[in-house]
Amino acid sequence: METITTNNERQSLNNVQVGSNVRIFNFVNAYGCSIDDNSKIGAFVEIQKGATIGKNCKISSHTFICDGVHIEDNVFIGHGVMFTNDLFPRATNPDGSPQTEADWKLVETFVKKGASIGSNATILAGITIGENALVGAGAVVTKDVAANAIVAGSPAKFFKNI
Repeated sequence: METITTNNERQSLNNVQVGSNVRIFNFVNAYGCSIDDNSKIGAFVEIQKGATIGKNCKISSHTFICDGVHIEDNVFIGHGVMFTNDLFPRATNPDGSPQTEADWKLVETFVKKGASIGSNATILAGITIGENALVGAGAVVTKDVAANAIVAGSPAKFFKNI
């Protein structure tokens, strides 16, 4: 599989700020975001404008990282993880007109240093996942996850501390 690897200082590729030694696999849709040093982005990932990815992160294939998602250093994101950034999504306004960016409120999400999110988890808008926390595969995270906590299920519930 062909990859794009950067070996220089931070640079811009198609409006994406990319650090050194970043590996980006085929079919990634990234725009207006930043990806820091030594991170790896798997195939079929979308990273929207305003999203940030720290150093030494691994973002597995088929993951969606929307505007307002901030991923700190050393984070693992499993396959097919979905982030959201709107608590009340609608296609149209009450008058039937299509919504634009001016018609909704961006709600930011934070994934702290060293956290891991299992495959097919869904992370609702406005959540903070604490340092070194572990989110189980398939979890639906509806509230903050404490540092060093393991959560799983739908909705995600505390299981134990690491």
